[in-house]
Amino acid sequence: MTDTATDPTLATLLRIADALERLAPPARRAADLTAADAFVWHAAGHEFAPVTKVNRVALSLLRGVDRVRDTLAENTERFARGLPANNVLLWGARGMGKSSLVKAVHADTNRRLPAGALPLKLIEIHREDIESLPILMGLLKADPHPAIVFCDDLSFDGQDTSYKSLKAALDGGVEGRPDNVVFYATSNRRHLLPRDMMDNERSTAINPGEAIEEKVSLSDRFGLWLGFHKCSQDEYLSMIDGYVGHFGLAIEPDQLRHEALEWATTRGSRSGRTAWQYIQDLAGRLEKRLEG
Repeated sequence: MTDTATDPTLATLLRIADALERLAPPARRAADLTAADAFVWHAAGHEFAPVTKVNRVALSLLRGVDRVRDTLAENTERFARGLPANNVLLWGARGMGKSSLVKAVHADTNRRLPAGALPLKLIEIHREDIESLPILMGLLKADPHPAIVFCDDLSFDGQDTSYKSLKAALDGGVEGRPDNVVFYATSNRRHLLPRDMMDNERSTAINPGEAIEEKVSLSDRFGLWLGFHKCSQDEYLSMIDGYVGHFGLAIEPDQLRHEALEWATTRGSRSGRTAWQYIQDLAGRLEKRLEG
């Protein structure tokens, strides 16, 4: 038997092996999604941070989005029941409740699940962590819960190539996308890329059509495209009325209408976000907490 004390070469090799083992990344732990119904994915440590209180509004308070609300709810309910469902891209006007709708539909779907059914999980992944999506999908595949992986405000600029990781994860490669995972994303862009970037790709390519095809085809990985458009004045006021009634804010109808329209005019925008910001201001002036 060789004695490491008298064999310097072997001793050196053992020290190198020990050092490499210490430098090796820790083994990936299986996902534990029992702590909460919503999590934030931290790519650096491959960890799921539970969110005990999700920042969301009730589904009934989202006005002016009836068609997309029903479509998203139906797709989500089918998925939660173990039936085939599509990845979803919610795109369009800013402040019209795209991310709010995803969170509200998630909560409403869980509320309506039959007793004993596994709850639907919502996993938020940040835009800058998209390249870790294949790892996240792999961890979720080993968990029995159905899970929505959700990325808010997704888009790609300049020479960013991380969209390739997203395409690979949505396609699923040879294995296919895990049956218990769907991907929901919100974006202000229908094709997730700015128009000038797409035009530049077309103008500098030998074959313009092929050059842009790969990038435009990213949005094709989403089976459902749900468009959000700027709301009308009536829809905006309906949002305001819904919030006022839900939170029990005492204000005369004429005063409410005048203030709400003035609020939108000074901001140059009518949207769900603008309506909510006015309600926060109103509740503060009335010394009323927004609870319930």
